[in-house]
Amino acid sequence: MSELRRTPIKQLLSEGRAHPSVTVQGWVRTRRDSKGGFSFIELNDGSCLKNLQIIADHTLASWQELQAKIHTGACLEISGELIESEGKKQSVEMRAGELKVFGEADPEHYPLQKKFHSLEYLREIAHLRPRTNTIGAVMRVRSRLAYAVHQFFVDRGFIYLHTPIITSSDCEGAGEMFQVTTLDLDKPPRVDGAVDFKEDFFGEKTGLTVSGQLEGEIYAMALSLVYTFGPTFRAENSHTSRHLSEFWMIEPEMAFYDLENDMDLAEEFIKYLLGEVLEHCHDDLEFFNQRVDKNLLTTLAHVKDTPFEHIDYTKAVELLRKSNQKFEYAVEWGGHLQSEHERYLAETVFKKPVIIYDYPEKIKPFYMKMNQDGKTVRAMDVLLPRLGEIIGGSQREDDYEVLKSRFDAKGIDPKEYWWYLDLRRFGSAPHSGFGLGFERMVQFATGVENIRDVIPFPRFPKHAKF
Repeated sequence: MSELRRTPIKQLLSEGRAHPSVTVQGWVRTRRDSKGGFSFIELNDGSCLKNLQIIADHTLASWQELQAKIHTGACLEISGELIESEGKKQSVEMRAGELKVFGEADPEHYPLQKKFHSLEYLREIAHLRPRTNTIGAVMRVRSRLAYAVHQFFVDRGFIYLHTPIITSSDCEGAGEMFQVTTLDLDKPPRVDGAVDFKEDFFGEKTGLTVSGQLEGEIYAMALSLVYTFGPTFRAENSHTSRHLSEFWMIEPEMAFYDLENDMDLAEEFIKYLLGEVLEHCHDDLEFFNQRVDKNLLTTLAHVKDTPFEHIDYTKAVELLRKSNQKFEYAVEWGGHLQSEHERYLAETVFKKPVIIYDYPEKIKPFYMKMNQDGKTVRAMDVLLPRLGEIIGGSQREDDYEVLKSRFDAKGIDPKEYWWYLDLRRFGSAPHSGFGLGFERMVQFATGVENIRDVIPFPRFPKHAKF
C-alpha cells in the first residue's frame, strides 16, 4: 500500500506555521495570473471552508507544461513550501514546487464558473454541488451533528439499535408508505379481485418504514434505553420546503420515563447538538451568518442557553385565538396546529423554544398514553423559532386494555399488532420516546430554508436522480 502524502488544508490553516515541504490535493476554486510572472491558485479539499492560496512561479517546468489544464474545477496535487502569508486573508500560503493535474475541467463546459449560484440551480447539478461553499459547509455541519447524536446517547447509557427498513407495520397509521414488492405489476396474482400478497416475497403487504419507534419499544422493554438513527420514508405528495420523501430520523425509546422525563431529554438533546456545532463548526456557521441568516449565531446561542417554555395544547389554542393574528388556517380546539401557529408561539409570543403537551386524543396515533380526562393524550411537540416543530414524542400507552380499546377506536385490527399488545401482557412498564427529524435540525443549525439543500441527495415527488 502506497504512503498517503496528502495533508488536509484544514490542518495546515489551523496550525498556521511554515513548513519546508508539504503536499496538498484538491480542486481549483479560482486562478488569478499576475503580470509579475506568478499565478495565484485557490485550492480547496473540502476539509474546511477556507481555501489554501498557492503561488505558482511561471518559471516552473511543470507550470509551462500544465498551465493550460489548470482552471476552476480541475483537480490538482501540489507539493511545495508552506510559508507565512503576507496577505491578511490567510496565515500561511504555499509556494509551489511541483504540480500534478489529476483531472481537468473544461472552462467552456464546467457549470460552476461563477462565485455564486442559486440553490435551485445547484439542485439540478446535484453531482457537482458539493464543491460549492454552501453545500460543503452544510455537509460539514451535518457530519458534526451526526457525530454529536451518537455522543449524546452513548454518554447517557443508550444502546444504538438498527431497526428494519422493510416492514409490514405503518407506525403512524396514515397509509403513506412506499410499497415493497416483487410481484409482477402488469399482472399481479389476485384473489376475489384483490392483489394476493401471500404470493409476494414476504408473504404479506410490506413497505419502507415511516418510523423505527415500534421496534424501538420492543428493545426498550429489555434494554431500558435505546435509540435509532436511520432513514425513514413517507409517500406524501408534498412539495413544501419542510418535507422530503426520504429523510433521517433519530428516535430514542426509554423504559421508566414519563412525559416529563421525555420533555427534559428532548430539551437537553437539542441544546447539546447546538453546543457541539457552535464549538466545532465556527467557520461554517460564520459563513451562514454572513450569507444566509444575519441572526443565525445569535439564535443558536439563545436556544442553547434559554430554558424552553412548557404549555399544554389547550393553553396554546387559547393564546392563538386571543392573538388577533390573521392565520391562513383557523385555530380550533381539536385541530392540528399548523406551522404558522407553531412559529407564532415560538417567535412572537414566547420568543424562545416551546414544548406543547397534552394534545387531543383524536388527532394523535394509537400508541400514545391516555390522560385521565379521556380527551387528551400524553403527547408533546418541541417548537423552535424560524422552524416550527422539530421533535414529536409521547409517553406510550402501557396498559393492555386501554391500548386494545384504542385500536378499536382507531379502526385498527389488533391481530396485526399482536406482538405490540404482548409487550403490555408480559412485564409492561411505563415508557416514552420521541422522534427528531435530522434534516430539520440541520436546517435550523445552518439557517438554510429549503430542506432539499441539507441532505446529500434529496428525494421528493418526481425526483429521484443522483
